[in-house]
Amino acid sequence: MKLQWLNRRFAAFALVSVSAAAGMATLDAHAADSMKELRFGVEASYAPFESKTPSGELTGFDIDIGNAVCAKLKTKCVWVENSFDGLIPALQARKFDAINSDMTITDKRRVAIDFTDPIYTIPNQLVAKKGSTILPSADGLKGKRVGVLQGSIQETYAKAKWAPAGIDVESYQAQDQIYADLATGRLDAAFQDAEAASKGFLKQPQGAGFAFAGPAVSDDKLLGSGVGFGVRKNDKALKDALNRALKELKDDGSIDRFAAKYFDVKVVLK
Repeated sequence: MKLQWLNRRFAAFALVSVSAAAGMATLDAHAADSMKELRFGVEASYAPFESKTPSGELTGFDIDIGNAVCAKLKTKCVWVENSFDGLIPALQARKFDAINSDMTITDKRRVAIDFTDPIYTIPNQLVAKKGSTILPSADGLKGKRVGVLQGSIQETYAKAKWAPAGIDVESYQAQDQIYADLATGRLDAAFQDAEAASKGFLKQPQGAGFAFAGPAVSDDKLLGSGVGFGVRKNDKALKDALNRALKELKDDGSIDRFAAKYFDVKVVLK
């Protein structure tokens, strides 16, 4: 009887083991299926990070990184356009798998989503008319109108530091709209990534007569300390896969080469 009992125990254990293995195989199959394509959420009006060519093709630093990540993961890149302030809700609603749109990692955003390891960091600066006395402080912006991208870290900073002092901080859904109003005089200054301002405005015909106003603005709590891909909190498998691909692209110099193509300074975080 004892031998029969042991045989039954062994058979039950074997059945459980087979079932567990089958379950793992099913999970692995689902994971493989999910990586047949990687859907990135992007707000495509923030050159040189992400913008569109005249023919409608997506281009920019983040686009190059995203395509390289997909190549490393042997999957197809799919780009889903969305307003910047709606990227986090859209990610949570599963409209795409990850945010790849120059989104800085901050404590506030970590409450809602998770992030990959930091990829790069860009200074933040004001832009105003050449010769302006405008500076990035409450006193230096007194009586002025400042444009910021809705949902951006610059909006968070401006509303926390400048708006309480009476500065008129105006939020826009697209960066191009800010540049347009700055050029026509509706705004006195714009606050954004320095490289975005340089390539997307100051070096364009529309930006003639404008320049950076004052030094770069730093604040680790409000402005963060680096840009990463945003992922859903429970999506550890995707986060780990993205981190592995990004590390390989850093180690082989690919991201540095992309940065040299778009930027005047080193931005990649090792």
